[in-house]
Amino acid sequence: MTISALIIDDEQLARDELAYLLEAAKDVEVVAQGANGIEAVELIEEHHPDLVFLDVQMPGLDGFAVIQRVMDRHRKHKDSNGWGLPQFVFATAYDQYAVRAFDVNAVDYLLKPFDRERVEKALERVRGRITNGAAAANGSGESPIESQLDALLSLLKSPQGGARGTQPAKLIVQAGSRLLLVDQADICFAEIEEGVIRVVTQQFEGQSKCRTIEELLDQLDPAVFWRAHRSFVVNINQIREVVPWFKSTYQLRMNDKKQTEIPVSRAQTKRLRELFNL
Repeated sequence: MTISALIIDDEQLARDELAYLLEAAKDVEVVAQGANGIEAVELIEEHHPDLVFLDVQMPGLDGFAVIQRVMDRHRKHKDSNGWGLPQFVFATAYDQYAVRAFDVNAVDYLLKPFDRERVEKALERVRGRITNGAAAANGSGESPIESQLDALLSLLKSPQGGARGTQPAKLIVQAGSRLLLVDQADICFAEIEEGVIRVVTQQFEGQSKCRTIEELLDQLDPAVFWRAHRSFVVNINQIREVVPWFKSTYQLRMNDKKQTEIPVSRAQTKRLRELFNL
C-alpha cells in the first residue's frame, strides 16, 4: 500500500530536506507541499492524505490550530465526506510544543534538522498504526487518531497541561537590590539550598521569592521546565550536554556561563531518556 503524504513547513529548505529523505521510502508518495497553516487545511481537504508532516510553528495558523480546524471540519461533514483524519507527524525544533506532542504521542515528532534514521522510525510507527486499523471507530464512534488528537488539544487548553498563556511569560528574580523581570526562556536552571531558591540565567543569577520548588514550578511552563532532581529545575532548552555518569545515571551540563553540571535523579532517568531518545 502506498502512503500519501503532505509536507507543511514555512521553510523551503526544511520541505526540500524532508522530501529528499522520504524518497528512500518506496511506499510513501508526497502528493503536495504547503508553506503555512491555511494551505495545510486546504491541502488536507483536497488530497485526503494518509499522513501529514506538519510544522508546529508557522505564521498565521500554527500546527495545533491546523489540527483543530481540520477536526472541526471533519466532524461537521463526517457523514458526507467519507474520509478519515490523517496521521500527523510534527516537525519542529525541540521546544515546548514538541514536548507536548511527544507526551500525548499523537503519532510522533521530528526534530530539525531532520535525521534519516528518525524519519524512518516515524514512518515505521505510522505504518503500524495504519496496519492495525487506526481508522477503525471505537465504541464512542471516534477513531483512535481522533481520540489522540483530542487528548493533545485538551492538554494544550488545560492549565494542568501547560497550555500556552497559562503561565506568566516573565519571572521576578532579585539580584542584589534590584527586582528583574526575566524571560522564562532565558532561565537555565533553578536550585534550592537551605530554603533559598537560586535562579541562574545565561547572563546573571539571583534569587526567587518563592519558598519552595513546587511554588516556583507553578509559575513556570511545565512543558519547558523539568524537575530533574529534588533540588533542581532545568530548562530543557538550555541543556548543553547530557553526560553519562556512574551506574547508568546522568548529569546535565547547562548553558550558563559556568556550564554547571546538574545531577539527574534515578527516578527521573526514564524521563530523560524519553526526552532525548537515549
